[in-house]
Amino acid sequence: MNNDNIKQAVDILKSSKLTVAFSGAGISVASGIPPFRGKNGLWSKYDPVMFDIDFFMQHPDESWRLIKEIFYSLIFKAKPNAAHYALAKLQYPVITQNIDGLHQEAGSLEVVEFHGTAKTLTCTNCKAKFKTEEIDLSLKETPRCKLCSGLLKPDFVFFKESIPKDALSRSSFLSSTCDVMLVVGTTGEIMPASQIPYLAKRNGAAIVEINIQPSNYSNEITDIFLKGKAEDILPQLEKEITE
Repeated sequence: MNNDNIKQAVDILKSSKLTVAFSGAGISVASGIPPFRGKNGLWSKYDPVMFDIDFFMQHPDESWRLIKEIFYSLIFKAKPNAAHYALAKLQYPVITQNIDGLHQEAGSLEVVEFHGTAKTLTCTNCKAKFKTEEIDLSLKETPRCKLCSGLLKPDFVFFKESIPKDALSRSSFLSSTCDVMLVVGTTGEIMPASQIPYLAKRNGAAIVEINIQPSNYSNEITDIFLKGKAEDILPQLEKEITE
């Protein structure tokens, strides 16, 4: 990692009136949650069709068993890492593609969950909402609503589902008004989330990117590329910004 790049990033972040962080799966790898793509990504081991909303509605128990194995077995064990805590200390608004709730657990006050959350479930029938810890996750069958016995669906976005309107609206506003967007741990391959940094760039924001490898953004819109792990680089930035 180039120290000159770090200094440039610190200078830009210090002078920014509004910095927005845009995080992807890479920020949570150090917390024990694997990314979806790449050599050891979840999609190299599991069929994404299992997370299609139509498949879930038609084969809920089959889908649920995989959801439980992949998400709930990992997410409820995961704790925030140094990258989450560094962003929380800086209190930049965060737009995250992650569903793990680790930004909030670390102390970030504004977190826009673009793809929803694994922390709650909603009844597909009566729309009642439940916290995940209230649900018996030991069951092999899809959990049912305590009020109407309808299927409970996790509140993260399945394939073919729309992005939550509030998340879409707030993300658009933050991206359009920030001076700097700090892109952390995302390849920029998932639509429509991948368009968020482009929107920021079109509205005049500088793009500071932290990734272990160049992404789709690196040669197109990134102004400063910091190569490395988020849990190493973000604490360094936070320290120099707040000194």
